[in-house]
This record gives sequence, structure tokens and C-alpha cells, in this order.
Amino acid sequence: MARSMTGFARDQVSGPWGTLEWEARSVNHRYLDVRLRLPDALKAQEPGVREIVGKRLSRGKVELTARLDTARPDHAIDVDQVQLGRLAMALETICATVPGSRAPDALQLLQSPGIRLESEPDTDAIQAAATASLATVLDGLQSMRDSEGGRLAQMLRDRAQQIGAHADAATKRLPLVREAWYERLRHKLAELDVEADPARLEQELVIMAQRMDVAEELDRLHSHIDALEEALSRDEPIGRRLDFLMQEFNREANTLGSKSQDAELTAHAVDMKVLIEQMREQVQNIE
Repeated sequence: MARSMTGFARDQVSGPWGTLEWEARSVNHRYLDVRLRLPDALKAQEPGVREIVGKRLSRGKVELTARLDTARPDHAIDVDQVQLGRLAMALETICATVPGSRAPDALQLLQSPGIRLESEPDTDAIQAAATASLATVLDGLQSMRDSEGGRLAQMLRDRAQQIGAHADAATKRLPLVREAWYERLRHKLAELDVEADPARLEQELVIMAQRMDVAEELDRLHSHIDALEEALSRDEPIGRRLDFLMQEFNREANTLGSKSQDAELTAHAVDMKVLIEQMREQVQNIE
């Protein structure tokens, strides 16, 4: 199946330790490039996070950010009485030594280093919650990539169908092009009033027919359309396979245009190249 490399997902989880939010963004890339932004409480989990992402995704530039807030509005503010006493004694010394100096107010004292007793967060609980939330956010990211991939697949099928229609029209046109060219050659010889050597004329007709023959290219275009449909049905990353197919599509369309001796065939080749370029641009977004 086609899976886009573009996606976004967010998940938030809360517990007695606070609130954790994961945010994942991904865009197209030649390979898997994971950029992590983790709080200190999760730094030790970085190798594990990379391993989890690597098992879920194969290509794309992925930015994964975790935001942790351990502050809880229902938690009481505890004060270190010993440290507060030491600070009070130091302030008395300063005021006695420096007359006119102003002591800080209560709020300023509370903000002094070491005055507030900070409880240590439950790191094990945070890491467990982070692992579970990471799975959820990656599910959301994959869901969005799958949905976008489905739209890309339908677009590729539509364009391939149009290419097939151009190839069928070109196939029907070939006998008329050959006959028109033969007729022009016979008319030219008649105008020149030259008696042509039948064997030499036949040889020239064969050479020109070979130069104009694009039947193989048109057959290969249909083969590439079948290969495209087969690739889109695979349950694996197919971006590189599709990229190769686009090169093959383009090669056949270029050959058709270069061999063309007819305005209508040339128009079919140009229309095919436009469709192939549209497909190629979208294939760059498929995993």
C-alpha cells in the first residue's frame, strides 16, 4: 500500500507526576531521519525511542518532541526551614553591615535558590507513561500517513489510466502514420518523375518503418502501468520502487516523442510526459 511520508500527530497523558505531551511531525526524506527533543527525565530513553520509531517507519524526516510539566496546581509549596533561617541570618548581617539596604519581600525570598523544597518526580512512572503515549502518537502519525498515502495512490492510478489511454490512441494511430508516410514518398517520387529501384525503395521503406516503430515502447508503457498497480498493492514501503518506475515511464515517453513523425503522436507523447511528471512529484512523498 502507498503510505505518505507527511503526517502530524499529538498525544497528551497526565498522572500524579504531572503532564506529558508528545508531538510528531514527518515530511519526505530519502531515508529515515529522526530528530528528538526530550526533557531531562526522558534523556535516558532516547536509544529506545529511536528503536521504536525505526520499527514503525522506514523513511521520512521525523521530528519527535516530548514536553514534560511536573508542576501540579494541587501540590502544596514546602519551605526548607533550615535554609530559610540561614538566609534570614545572612540578610541581618547584610543590613547591619550596609546601612539603608532593603531586605527582600516574602515572594522574593520564596524564589531564592534552595528555599522551596522540590519533590523529585517519579521517573519510572514518567518513563512508563511516555512509552505508552509514544505508541499512541505513532499510531496517529501512521494513520495520517496512511490516509494521505491512499489519496496519492488514487492520483497515481488516475494518471496511469490516462497514460494508458494515450498509449492506446497512439497504437491505433500508428498504421495511419505509416500509410501516410508511404503515400508521401510515392507522391514525391511521382513529382520527380523518377523510376525508383523497387528493391531500393523497399529497403528504404523498411528502414523508415523501423525508425518509426514505437510498438515496443507502447507495450512497455502498459507493462509499467501493470507494475505500478502491483506495487501499490504491496504491504511494504514502495517509494523507491515507484521512483524507478517513473524513470521507466519517462524513458518510453521520451522515445515515443523522438521517433514520432506525426503531430498527433507527438501530442500524445507530450501529454504523457506531463502526466508522468505529475506522478513523479507525488511519488517523492511516498514511503
